[in-house]
Amino acid sequence: MSCEESQKKMVFDAETASSLVKELRSSFASGTTRSYEWRVSQVKALLKMVTENEEQIIDALRSDLERPPLETVVYEIGMFKNSCEVTLKELKHWMMPEKVKTSITTFPSSAEIVPEPLGVVLVISAWNYPFLLSLDPVVGAIAAGNAVVLKPSEIAPASSSLLAKLIGKYMDNSSVRVVEGAVDETTALLQQKWDKIFYTGNGRVGRIVMAAAAKHLTPVVLELGGKSPVVVDSNINLQVAARRIISGKWGCNNGQACISPDYVITTKDNAPKLVDALKIELENCYGKNPMESKDLSRIVNSNHFARLTKLLDDDKVAGKIVHGGERDESKLKIAPTILLDVPRDSLIMGEEIFGPLLPIITVNKLEESFDVINSGTKPLAAYLFTNDEKFKERFVMTVSAGGLLVNDTVLHLVVHTLPFGGVGESGMGAYHGKFSFDAFTHKKAVLYRSFMGDASIRYPPYTDTKQRLMRALVGGDIPGITRALFGWS
Repeated sequence: MSCEESQKKMVFDAETASSLVKELRSSFASGTTRSYEWRVSQVKALLKMVTENEEQIIDALRSDLERPPLETVVYEIGMFKNSCEVTLKELKHWMMPEKVKTSITTFPSSAEIVPEPLGVVLVISAWNYPFLLSLDPVVGAIAAGNAVVLKPSEIAPASSSLLAKLIGKYMDNSSVRVVEGAVDETTALLQQKWDKIFYTGNGRVGRIVMAAAAKHLTPVVLELGGKSPVVVDSNINLQVAARRIISGKWGCNNGQACISPDYVITTKDNAPKLVDALKIELENCYGKNPMESKDLSRIVNSNHFARLTKLLDDDKVAGKIVHGGERDESKLKIAPTILLDVPRDSLIMGEEIFGPLLPIITVNKLEESFDVINSGTKPLAAYLFTNDEKFKERFVMTVSAGGLLVNDTVLHLVVHTLPFGGVGESGMGAYHGKFSFDAFTHKKAVLYRSFMGDASIRYPPYTDTKQRLMRALVGGDIPGITRALFGWS
């Protein structure tokens, strides 16, 4: 076979995608994925896969992003292991039907809600946390009893290749598959009918995914992003607040995270103090020359580097840099950068930054932060640093976001009893813990009745007495039922 013939044979087009889905539907129809034993075996296989290949995962992320090993161990490997362990512990309970009450209208009867798998689902993952954001939804899909196709991001090629290799080795490939590739392969997949699509990425592609899903009335989960604000009060421990902002911003993939703090709002009086605290703690974390630090990830590729450079070179913010600003295109490095008093109509405030730039907006009163936040699209996360209990309550009641965190950043991500997902343009649907199971589950309503208690009032011919009795039954009106039975008006 010639090289050209081999390449043609390996092309993943709509026909290939259709055959793949057909194969997985056949596997799902066999009932294999529905059993508790299969689900547990596959979650255990994923856990084993990650545990036995930690060094390979660290190396892949070092290749794709120059990710510090500690960040990979904590945010990719550690969080994923925790997800598997929670699933293994709770799965039997999640799968149990939920008994619910019935009404007098259907007496005698019983009812339950039965969780059932959706079928064959598609997970399209992101490049910034390529293992966690690929495998965490896959755990939910498997736990719910589905067959699943994973499409990793081609922007993190080493991670994508490793995922394909490991899943091919460790998983039941009759029901769990990986498709590598870029736009053409994703387009071929989106042309197929799925029972659910789970997409993590940006809003532009999210709209494409949703439009493709709409053709088949396929439900979607969209994990997107947005401009996640940090509101900083003056009555706090600024040193601790600065560290926690740094950890959530530059300590999470150098700002390339969907829940990374995007911008800060504080008062004009407090801003200089906050900037000073951030400068001190940034030097403590990354040294006097952060461009040489091994604890900062690089920008993922030249396109994203150019995008971030454009934000920095905007005339409206060029003179607003109060810390950092250094960049090296050859190494795809940008130093942690703070910008003060950034105009709200600047480029940097018009889109999600997704990088190591942190603009600070100043207001006269902190209450003005609500108008600033609510004037934009709803963010994936919103953060508040304060000791004022009334302001906390108002923040929770006033700010609409996927999730809120008071006096820290990003840590709500690790609490598996909280749903993780967006609202409005930051996404739809949620996952993590049982919410991942629910995301890939249909809750089927089941009502059970016997042949006893068959009342003639529901059948023709209809009479005034039957109408009065049925009206009372449907309304749960016990005195009305009594009056109807005795013919009282």
